[in-house]
Amino acid sequence: MAAKKTVSGESMAKDVRTRIRSMILGSELKPGQRLVEDELCERLGAGRTPVREALLMLQGEGLLARARGWVVEDVDGSQIRAIFESRAAIEGATARLAARHAPRKTFDALLRLIEAMEPSEALTRAELNRLNNEFHNLIVEGAENPLLAQFHERTQFHYWMLRVPILFSESEIMETNLQHRKIVSALIARDEDGADRAARDHVERTMAIVEPAIHL
Repeated sequence: MAAKKTVSGESMAKDVRTRIRSMILGSELKPGQRLVEDELCERLGAGRTPVREALLMLQGEGLLARARGWVVEDVDGSQIRAIFESRAAIEGATARLAARHAPRKTFDALLRLIEAMEPSEALTRAELNRLNNEFHNLIVEGAENPLLAQFHERTQFHYWMLRVPILFSESEIMETNLQHRKIVSALIARDEDGADRAARDHVERTMAIVEPAIHL
């Protein structure tokens, strides 16, 4: 009986961790924001123990820090280049593996997302970010490498926190979507080298926009 309760508790803590992580990555919880355990328990409908365990897990992942309580980690601006270099390596590696492993239905879904990301009056920045996130996550899933997926998830927080204050112009959004098309074209062709190059180029071009905008 005790073993069953332990497994159940671990599962609940992991579920709470996933929900809090999504709130951080979705900017619902902002960098520097303080988290109160009691408020999280009420908000998530969870007990103190799974919430505390989830917070400890997220601290281990680098998303939270302890400073007289729990705080969402802020991004160190001096690390911008390192963050993008890490992201480029991971995106390139996942694209290479997706070209090898992903099924055709994944490519069809990526093409639909590209169409949905074309600039329009109805497309909000929040929705664009959501679609873009889904696009890159689909490629990660297509790579069929759980360990690489974990690395991707850990860099995602820092990557997206850097991009939140940056307002991309319509022409930049269109150019970004052209880069998406190049990635998918290489995936469809099962061109592993091409997918790797296109994915890395995509991240490097994004860095060229973001880096000057945050006045390093």
